[in-house]
Formats: sequence, structure tokens, C-alpha cells
Amino acid sequence: MAVFYGEELGSALMLGTAGYPSPAVLARAFRVSGAGVATVSLRREAGGGQDFWALVQDLGVRLLPNTAGCHGVREAVTTAQMAREVFGTDWIKLEVIGHADTLQPDVFGLVEAARILSAEGFRVFPYCTEDLIVCERLLEAGCEVLMPWGAPIGSGMGLNNPFGLRALRAAFPGVPLVVDAGIGLPSHAAAAMEMGYDAVLVNSAVARAGDPAAMAGAMAGAVRAGRAAWLADPMERTDMAVASTPVLGRAFL
Repeated sequence: MAVFYGEELGSALMLGTAGYPSPAVLARAFRVSGAGVATVSLRREAGGGQDFWALVQDLGVRLLPNTAGCHGVREAVTTAQMAREVFGTDWIKLEVIGHADTLQPDVFGLVEAARILSAEGFRVFPYCTEDLIVCERLLEAGCEVLMPWGAPIGSGMGLNNPFGLRALRAAFPGVPLVVDAGIGLPSHAAAAMEMGYDAVLVNSAVARAGDPAAMAGAMAGAVRAGRAAWLADPMERTDMAVASTPVLGRAFL
């Protein structure tokens, strides 16, 4: 099972709480998914008030507050500090957005904010790109987990840079890695797990589906299948055909 900051989770699926048609639909999706973590945004969900917080607490899963919507270091750090007070946890998914259209992270601000929060005792889950140098700097800043994007947030495009994601897994074999953002289909989630990733974080693909609970169940199955495939040590790919039936014992004319 996935282990983050010394805590073992029962599922490799992390599920977001934003954008569902209703609180009842959100709760049903979580029950079906068996997700081990629920991400919550202090800024984007503040309008839900106490009813929303009560619903999130009733989900019975590990909470991972995030700094969604923050575009600067000071803003992200302050939001993280507020989230710790509200949710009573040192876990924080750190987002420092640098580009309004793609929601690509500002990696320079991200490293700075990660260093500040790690020094304050936070357990930082940084939303980052798959750039090896950026990820190395985040680890040096105190992060023990990396959350590279698969594609722009909410796009559903899947894994845009499989080579980069595989290279990241190979470069940091002992670091827990989570594909965050861009997953739109269960096949995308399975592909990430087949690469050896420890978890995937999904929100829009479930919340915006015609049947969120059914999609949540499909994502859960895909994550389990992908992890099982990784552990099975998949066959190597080749550029040429390799006969599966041996020639030995066949008649020659």
C-alpha cells in the first residue's frame, strides 16, 4: 500500500471534493471509490460553511487540504497555515499557480513555499511538473512526496508526457509519487500505476461524469489493476514480433 510521510493508506486513489452536483453525490462517490484521501480547498470550498466541513469529516478518510487558487508564495503559505488551523492536520497539498490558462505551477514559487512550510513542520505534497531538476529542488526543500501533473488541471487529457513521468519514477525510486491533474479516464489512472506511481489524484473526471459514483468505482478498479500489473513485472516491449508458440516439435516439410 501507499505510504506517505510514514502513514500507510488503504487505497492508492485520492479523490477531490470539488464540483460535484450535490453533497449526496459526493458522499456516494467516496463510498464507492474506497479512496484513502480526500483533498479539500480552503479557498474554493469556503462558501459551503459548516455543512461542507461536516460532510468532509463524515467521509471517514484522510484529509489533504490544498492551496488551490493561490498564485503567489505568501498567499499559498498563508492559506496553508489557515488550513492547518481549520482541519487540524500538517498535511498540505501545495499549489502555487503560475499560468492562468493552463494552471501550470510556478515552480520557482513552489520551491520557495515548500521550503517555508517544511520548516514550519508541514508535510508538503507539492503539485509540480515532471521536471527532474524542479523535483530535486523540492526534495531538497523538505518534501518527501512529489505530485507531478499528467496534464492541465481539469483537462481530462491523461498523461501528456509518459517519457517524463517514467524518467521521474526511475530517478527517484524511493520517493512516493502521485500523478495529480489531467486524468480523465480509468485507463489514464491504470497507466500511471503501471509506471510504478504510488497513487493518483482524481477530481474532475469523477465529479463531472454523468454518474460520478460509477466513475469513482471504475477509477478504483483501474488503480488496483495498474498497481497489480506493476508488481507483476510486465514484459519488455520490443519493436519486432516474438512468437509465443515455440517452433520445437512442429513438422517441417
